[in-house]
Amino acid sequence: MFRPVTHKALIRAILNYNNKSSHSKLKYLILMKIKLFLCVILFSGFSICNSFGQGQRFKISLAEWSFHRALGKGEMTNLDFPKIAKTKYNLDAVEYVSSFFKGKSEDTIYLAKLKDECNTYGVKSLIIMVDGEGNLADTSLAVRQKAVENHYKWVKAAKFLGCHSIRVNAAGRGTMGQVQLAAIDGLTKLSDYAAKYNINVIVENHGGNSSIGKWLSEIMKAVNRPNCGTLPDLGNFYEYDRYQGVTDMMPFAKGVSGKTHDFDQEGNETVIDYVKMMKIIADSGFKGYIDVEYEGNKLSEDEGVKASIALVQKVIAPYNK
Repeated sequence: MFRPVTHKALIRAILNYNNKSSHSKLKYLILMKIKLFLCVILFSGFSICNSFGQGQRFKISLAEWSFHRALGKGEMTNLDFPKIAKTKYNLDAVEYVSSFFKGKSEDTIYLAKLKDECNTYGVKSLIIMVDGEGNLADTSLAVRQKAVENHYKWVKAAKFLGCHSIRVNAAGRGTMGQVQLAAIDGLTKLSDYAAKYNINVIVENHGGNSSIGKWLSEIMKAVNRPNCGTLPDLGNFYEYDRYQGVTDMMPFAKGVSGKTHDFDQEGNETVIDYVKMMKIIADSGFKGYIDVEYEGNKLSEDEGVKASIALVQKVIAPYNK
């Protein structure tokens, strides 16, 4: 390992040089030049490596839902998740699902343990996917307000863990127009609350009206808050064209959910054209993490996650050069 040169060491080197014969001085100068050359090469190498790491436009994170079967069976816990992400898959960022630590959102001892696990393994907490806290687009004002308030604890938990966002659902019953107006109200109120904690409120296309990209993008424009955005899920589109849906949502995206189900022999997703999706994502100007969220049944969760990582690595590589 190279040590920094101190003033005393420099003085000693000069004295040693003056005490040498002409032949020894020549050898000494050649040796010093070689050492200097090696130092320059080493420093340049470190600079290139650091620049590469800092300059990557896209990185990969791990969505906890990928292990919903293992978590449901008690084969792993939410506290195990950061360690598994890093040691098994070499990923340094995770996205939680609220149902896997339900009842713990205000338990600071539990949250501190989870944060310690992340710190131990060098893992970042990015998002908490919040479910089961009521419909933010309920057409009843009282019910909608209760749903908004139910999300407050997850905003605080996200802040504690160092997340940048909570993912919510724009669900409700009524006509598309009625639910849209209710969603605008609910998301505006929750976003204003979350802004106090520097937390984003992001909506996923999660079925129903929310899987209609145009409908959701209109809500984003109406809410018009810098901390209110979208989380495009590449898989959660049904009647609506998925590529158009992602195109609609990307201008407001603060993350991307790389949903996968099945793979062909070349490792490509059998339904979603990931190369086409990455172009849409890149063209939008987005920069950040793309999570891998395996939801298939043909592979084990472990195999599915590995296949998903390999696929995302392949499609982001051209943009990280």
